[in-house]
Amino acid sequence: MEKNAPWPPGTFLARLQPSTRVRLLSVGVRRSVKEAQVILREGAEESYVILLEDALVKVTAALTDGRHALLSIRVSGDIIGEISALNETPRTATVTACRPSVIRVIHRNEFMAFLRDNPDAALTVAGIIADRLRWANRRRIDFTHYPLRVRLARVLWEIAAAYGRRSPQGMVVDIRLTQDEMATLCGAAQVSLQKALSELRSEGIVSTHYRGIVVRDSEALRSVADLA
Repeated sequence: MEKNAPWPPGTFLARLQPSTRVRLLSVGVRRSVKEAQVILREGAEESYVILLEDALVKVTAALTDGRHALLSIRVSGDIIGEISALNETPRTATVTACRPSVIRVIHRNEFMAFLRDNPDAALTVAGIIADRLRWANRRRIDFTHYPLRVRLARVLWEIAAAYGRRSPQGMVVDIRLTQDEMATLCGAAQVSLQKALSELRSEGIVSTHYRGIVVRDSEALRSVADLA
């Protein structure tokens, strides 16, 4: 992705001033990664930040029962691993590429120097961390107030709105997510998730395939999600 490319709204690169963005894209080492390659591994003690230049990744964490919870999805323009790098603590999650991607590896010392020299970028990092905390709090509220069908619809809508592409079939989300990962994201048992997802499929609202999800009726999905 070129340095002057339009970055997805809300991502780290999109929030930076153009001159600051150019400086950041000159820091670190650019690398290519393959689909399904692990970029960061939970528990690892590492001191670098990853900038996603042209990438789609999923963030997961291991549960005590052996399953893996899907925590979030990150796209081109996002940064990952910043908390562990800045605090010098072990990684709290595993990050896996969902497609062939280009990333930039920035050592902690380089990133700290960049933030010192660019205070606007430091404020942007703080804002992104705050946004992620708000998202986590909203998810906990959803778990408390809404049944699984509504929680699932909300998760599918958020993913489609943020990462989907339009096609004649609807909003296509080319992200390979297991039902186990979807279940943990919705706070449900896998068997319950399967039933709720089957209902949405039978109603023609969504369809699923090996490599992703298609939202066929976005208005119906918003209605099920109880979104104004």
